[in-house]
Order: sequence, then structure tokens, then C-alpha cells
Amino acid sequence: MVPEQVGDWVLHELPRLNEAILQDHAPPELLVTELHEHVLDHLPEVAQLTPAQAQRLVVHLGFVGASVARHYQEHTPGGTEHPERAFEPLTVDDRIPFRTYFATLAAHTGTGHYDRDSYASLVRWNVGTVKVRMRDEVVAELPGVFDDGRIRSYTGTPGEERFFVLVKQGEAIELAVNCFLEPLTREHADLIGECARHRVREATALLGALRRLFVEFASLPPEQTMDAEMFMDVFRQFAAHWTPDDIPPSGALDPEALKRDFLLGIAEPGYEQQARRLFPALLDRERAEIDELMCQPTLPQRLLAEIGVEESTLRLSDDGDLRRLVAHHPALVDWYRLLAMHARVSGAHLMLSKKFLFKPQRQRDAAGLGDQHLVSNRAGTTGMTETFLERITRARQNHALAPLRTVLIAENPATTADPEVRSGREAASPVVLELTG
Repeated sequence: MVPEQVGDWVLHELPRLNEAILQDHAPPELLVTELHEHVLDHLPEVAQLTPAQAQRLVVHLGFVGASVARHYQEHTPGGTEHPERAFEPLTVDDRIPFRTYFATLAAHTGTGHYDRDSYASLVRWNVGTVKVRMRDEVVAELPGVFDDGRIRSYTGTPGEERFFVLVKQGEAIELAVNCFLEPLTREHADLIGECARHRVREATALLGALRRLFVEFASLPPEQTMDAEMFMDVFRQFAAHWTPDDIPPSGALDPEALKRDFLLGIAEPGYEQQARRLFPALLDRERAEIDELMCQPTLPQRLLAEIGVEESTLRLSDDGDLRRLVAHHPALVDWYRLLAMHARVSGAHLMLSKKFLFKPQRQRDAAGLGDQHLVSNRAGTTGMTETFLERITRARQNHALAPLRTVLIAENPATTADPEVRSGREAASPVVLELTG
């Protein structure tokens, strides 16, 4: 029962201690003391655990490690230069260093999990199972590793739970998108037949639902989401380093989003190198799948090869040539809508980043309030700046079929609209999300 008891402690006592330390009602040393008394001195030998138990314990100890790292670095001069020193007082059974135990535990999951908290454990394993339904059919399911209906968080506040749910719901929709698109990468797959067009249209509808998920979250009042100050000063600050050069958890580590970029293509020099830099923090399966997609032609490249048109030729064609091409290959309209919606999702994500991070930080800078010294609010936790996100959003807009934009819009202004939008009125979305467990 020890892993379950640790889970109860992380659910109830860790948030209470974190809040007390953040409010200066308790010293950070109290967390270390409490951890030894209630957690570290009672952990089981890793070999005694099943892989599923190891996954759950990785989630719990990931929150523990993030809390220790944050409080140490905030209260210790020079702590950010030597974050690994935060863990020196932490031992399991008075003999195993905490980070050694964590790394052994992560390896025991059999997933290739990172030797610190990660996106996989913080979001996907932590939040319950999310099912994506289209017209009453489950098209994707993203499981968690708990069945208690609870979501672990740093401070136990509803805003943190809502944010974790938002991110996992987004990944679940992305998984559904990729499930429709990946079969089209098979050798000799037909990309312009009716079956392929159906897959492309369904993927486009799902991306429309993803965009609306982001837009609706941004439009809600702070008490129904998370206010920017909480996001910047509390939530993000738990993404501190455990060692100087490690990779903190981040939405940039969402493997389904990375896969979609390499399925659909992104005309941004250095993007592949940026993605590979994140590989250590991904799971083994995720690294393998993304690496395979990186080495293959993108779907738009396969599509243009199938219809016998070079991308450079497409960009140099006049409107008459483009109209004739679309008339001969009407599937291009479906593919264009998919790529356009992919870009619109990127724009919605950028809007969220601006609302909750970049714009408030610019206001702080203008007021002379500066930045957080622990986790900077001038960039994402993996170092992505506002300028970089703007650049990759433009790159997604400049997709392989972008030359068709003026022709398609001239003939049908609704071409770039959500597939569910008709005659200025939005119909009910065919996409429904279910969170269980």
C-alpha cells in the first residue's frame, strides 16, 4: 500500500506545504523534513513494483522533485546555478540519493521516461483518460495511469487542474488527427481518392475543434481558467531545472503536435534540430515515431508527387494554371483546408501564449518590474521565445499549398472557414471530449 499512501500525501499534503512556503508561512526546510518522515523513508524497492505502479510513483515523485527544486532555488543565493544541490538532503531509506531512485524508477516504467518530471508524467499520465468522439464514435483514446478521478498539482488549485486538462484534451485531439493522417504515409497510399479525402476532411474537423478548444479557454474569465499572474508566478515556476542543462516539462514536448508538424511539413529552417534537442525528454516510442517521420517526405510532398507537380512550379503558376489544376484534382481543396486549419490552430496557440505569458511580461517590463529569476517569463520553459513562435506560425501559414489561397478564396470565401461553419452560423461540432478516471 506504500505507493498509494505516497499518492495520498502528494494529493493532500504537498499542495498544502507548497502554499505555506510560497506564502512565507513555513520555511522550505519543512518540506524536506516532511518528505523524509512521510515519503522517502517508506518508499519500496523499485524492483518490487510493477511498471504501472512505477508510472504512478514517477508522477508523484515528479511533483515532489519539482517542489524541492523550486523552493531551494528561490530561497538559496546562487541556487539556480547549481540546481542539483537541492536534492543533496534527499535520500530514500537513508542510502539512495533521490535522483538516483527517481532515474531507476523511471527506467522501470519501461517507457524510456526522462530522469526528471516530464510532459508525459505531468500531463498524460497524471490526468485521467480522455476519449475523442466524432458522431458517437470513439476515434482516439489517450489513457492516464490513475483511476481515482483526481488530478495531481503543485498547489491543489482548480486553475492548475484546468490547465492540465486543457493540455491533455488538446493532445487527445491531436492524436485523433494523426490517427486519420498516418495511414496516408504508407507506401503506395492514394492521397487523392475518396477514402483519403474523407480522412483529410475528418482531420480538418478535428483541428477545428482543437482551435475552438484554445479560443474558448482564452475567452473564459480567469476564475474559470487560470489568471496570468498565477500561470507566470506560481505554476510555471515549478518547471525549474533539476540539473543545469536538463529539459523541463513543457507543451513543446507534446509528441502528437510534433508528429503533426512532420506529417504536414513546416518551412522553418532549424525546426528539426529544435525538435531533436527535445528528444531526451520524450518517451522511447515518441522519439522513434517522430524520427521516422522526420526521415520521410511530408504528406503535401507525397500529394504533389502523386499529381506530378513540383512545389516550386506551384508557387510560380498563374491563377489560370492553378484553377485548372484544382479542377483536375479537386482533392487539393480538401488538402488546402487541412493545411490552412493547421496554421489556424498554430495561431490560436500563439494567441494563448501571448495572453497568458508574453503580453503580461511585456507590461511588467514596461513598468520596470522585471522578470522571474527562476523560470523566465520571456520564453517558454524550453526556450521558445515569442518571436520564434510567431516565426513558426508564419511557416505553417506558408505551407506547400499556400499558392492556391487566392484562387480558392476568390471562388469560395468559406474555403478557409471551419468545416462546421455554414452561412455565417456555426453548427454543433461533431467532436466531443470525455474525461474519465
